[in-house]
Amino acid sequence: MAAEPKDMTDDIKETTSVTTSTEATAVAEKPAAKVSVGKLSASQLIRAFEEEQIAKQAKDHPDIYVGDTVRVGVRITEGNKERIQPYEGVVIAKRHGGLNETITVRRIFQGVGVERVFLIHSPQVASIKVERRGKVRRAKLFYLRDRVGKATRVKQRFDR
Repeated sequence: MAAEPKDMTDDIKETTSVTTSTEATAVAEKPAAKVSVGKLSASQLIRAFEEEQIAKQAKDHPDIYVGDTVRVGVRITEGNKERIQPYEGVVIAKRHGGLNETITVRRIFQGVGVERVFLIHSPQVASIKVERRGKVRRAKLFYLRDRVGKATRVKQRFDR
């Protein structure tokens, strides 16, 4: 009986050495990209996911700057029908970045100023087209809210 425990311990040692060698080969076969994903911080992981989602989208939006006059095609669902309604106005603000980027577009409709905030990468936004480039010296154009008539015009920029 004394010989049996020695044999079992020898068997256990052999099996552990075999598993460690197979684990070593399994670790060596794993691609380096998957190993590095586990070591990313939460913010880096979110940023990588957002970049992947932006790359997946087929939309090619133009560079939009504050002061530009844009035409945004908005998807509108009425019953079971869907149509695209254009909304044209001046970009008075840009916020956030990446997947959460938004623009605030202002227009005058029947003598009343109307502002809408659009999430650029939203499925509700069908298209964005820049009609005119604006020459401004501010990041936010909230001062246009106080102006009336021709004073709300923004100079045109030709170099972009």
